[in-house]
Amino acid sequence: MEPPKNIVKIAIQMMGAYPQLIDLNQSKPLSAVLKDVCDAWNINNSEHYALQYVDGHQEYITESNRLAIKNGSILRLTTSPDKEASSLCNGAQSHNLDVKSESLKKLADLSRDVTFAQEFISRDGLTILSKIIEEEKELGKIMAHTLRAISELMEHGFVSWETFSTTFIHKVVTFVNMNLMDSEITQLSLAILESVVQSDTNLGELVRREVTLDRLLVLLQLTNKEMQTKVMALFIALMQKVGDKEREEMLDYLWKRNMRQFIHKHIINEWTTLGDEMSHYLYVLQCLSLGLLEPRMRKCMDANDADQRQQLQSLRVAAFPQEGEEGGHMSSDRRRSLCAKEFRKLGFLNSGSPWQDLCFAPPGLLGLDNMVYFSTRCPNAYSRFVLENSSREDQHACPFARSSIYLSLMLCDILRVGEPASETGQNFLTLFYSQDHFLQELFCVCIQLLNKTWKEMRATQEDFDKVMNVVKEQISRTFANPPSSLDSFRGRIFSLNYSEILKLRQAERVNQDEVLSPPVMELRKALKTDLLSLVKQHRLHYLCEGTKFRKISNRRRQDKLWFCRLSPNHKVLHYGDLEDNIANPPVEMLQEKISVSDIKDVLTGRDCPHMREKGKQNKEIVERAFSICYDVDSCLNFIAATHSEFCLWLDGLNALLGREMTSDYTRNDLEVLLNTELKLRLLDLENIPIPEQPPPIPPRPQNYDYCYQFTSTEA
Repeated sequence: MEPPKNIVKIAIQMMGAYPQLIDLNQSKPLSAVLKDVCDAWNINNSEHYALQYVDGHQEYITESNRLAIKNGSILRLTTSPDKEASSLCNGAQSHNLDVKSESLKKLADLSRDVTFAQEFISRDGLTILSKIIEEEKELGKIMAHTLRAISELMEHGFVSWETFSTTFIHKVVTFVNMNLMDSEITQLSLAILESVVQSDTNLGELVRREVTLDRLLVLLQLTNKEMQTKVMALFIALMQKVGDKEREEMLDYLWKRNMRQFIHKHIINEWTTLGDEMSHYLYVLQCLSLGLLEPRMRKCMDANDADQRQQLQSLRVAAFPQEGEEGGHMSSDRRRSLCAKEFRKLGFLNSGSPWQDLCFAPPGLLGLDNMVYFSTRCPNAYSRFVLENSSREDQHACPFARSSIYLSLMLCDILRVGEPASETGQNFLTLFYSQDHFLQELFCVCIQLLNKTWKEMRATQEDFDKVMNVVKEQISRTFANPPSSLDSFRGRIFSLNYSEILKLRQAERVNQDEVLSPPVMELRKALKTDLLSLVKQHRLHYLCEGTKFRKISNRRRQDKLWFCRLSPNHKVLHYGDLEDNIANPPVEMLQEKISVSDIKDVLTGRDCPHMREKGKQNKEIVERAFSICYDVDSCLNFIAATHSEFCLWLDGLNALLGREMTSDYTRNDLEVLLNTELKLRLLDLENIPIPEQPPPIPPRPQNYDYCYQFTSTEA
């Protein structure tokens, strides 16, 4: 007989006693359960005790989370959170250093639990800890345990960092600025300061003033991965909380101090695995750096600005130096006519008023900056480009200025210049850290590629859009597998010439044409059902393997992870916090669960509760958000790390609910499987044309007398 659903079989341990195996009645008050457990061990005052998980981060059992207890769980009878918090408050203030150290160590471990944290903070525990930091002179274990406890307690977001005094912040800043022997204290201090900076308080401004960039650069160069990660986190926090001008000054200073070269050589190339955190920080640093180009991208040229006019004239003089010298002896009208002619040769549509070509934003002044950079960085290539096209007929000349403006816009679009960094993004470009002036160097390569492609296509002015589409395809195909250096990028993109693009397009078109004939379409339709079932099995298997998700809050970016996976029988979703030392926890270790039968709906994008609550969000974040609604007001909210992860989870959930799988990945996977299966089925028909119509049915025979009369004479 199946046991009632509200009965859970568990084991309860206590030091010095035999474990109890009990049937936990989930409908029974937790206080009554505790009394029964204490009575079995002859313990009085059951209200002073609580149940706690043995494994994981040893979370306390409360009325709000008790439903997550599963069959076979092992719990421990321990002191209640309020009694434990009171005891540790006293222990933290003890004059006995051993007692004080042990109390703070235990406090740091228990502070991860939300129930305990509430009790400890309510007893003014943070004041006690901050006083220890301010007054303690020894930089040993006591200091390390205290800093870790504060860091864990503040992660819950119950109180603001404004609770702490400036003296406390000064002391923590001292730990970062001093050459400490204990790297643990430095790392914990960096983590606390990062959280303070993210909190948008006056204390964050204090940190920005007192923590120097030079000191952070020194710490970044230590051969300690954890230290480097914490330093990068503080760097990013400091840059995100200042204005564009200050951020530009900070990045300019850091680049001059060779931070980019250090990251490229000693982090990207030397770390075996970067990990999610470091990858995210490198991605954000890239976004912030490229974001500095946005003001120039959004600003149109001003004809009254002398510096901008000088930049424009420098392009003409660099391309036609001899004409520029001769122009000094001409009349103003003659000189104006000559300048207009030269600007027309440079490819400006408004040769008389070339500044009008730069009155469109984006790319705005960024197009002018790129042209000037190319003319000074690669003067020979620039002169060759202009003079080569000046000698052609106007219809066949590749317009340098017009091409540069459109190419600048294209690169801004591909690199997403001006878009805010995603809270979970990790897709940084190694190429970005391989050289200075990333966008400009990329432009110098691509503008030469554009001229080469123009000649290969034998293009005219009417083909301008076609050429730009081919160039965009060349860049996009090269970035599909991002190169690690500029030389690698140059070699790969120049090898992807126009003829190669045509071959790729032709191959894709042939594959497409093969599947359009009626007989093949009929075969595809017959195969589709079985292959769709195969895709569905893959999606469910992906959910069973599970995925880690990052916790996101409004207060700051959280480093904690949680894990969700589907049970092997496809009936229950298990989820819970992910421990540091467990990469792929089994369902038994995940404390929370949702029955698939209880799922009411799956929401995506702006419809998700956590997207509505967070207000304006990065477009990528919104596109990767989804929620599982399983009660009237209950939702489990997700933000996938990548678009592929989002599609796989959404497909799996739709498959569980008996709905159609509509993601791009399902269509692509099904297309690949169908094409592969069709090629195998039609392998014997290679080079044999498949008729569009089935062969005609032969006419009926005049008679059906097929019997042959065999005689003995014939034998």
